[in-house]
Amino acid sequence: ANSVIGAGSVVTKDIPANVIAAGNPAKMVRELDKDRPIKKRESMFED
Repeated sequence: ANSVIGAGSVVTKDIPANVIAAGNPAKMVRELDKDRPIKKRESMFED
């Protein structure tokens, strides 16, 4: 849960929780800090 998979990635194995994974095959790119919320696209365009 709480993982982000890059667009077009091919997931061939389990992806751990709280990571960003991308590629073909998908590999872990970065760990996410559980205490820091992920910015949503909508919030970037708010006034």
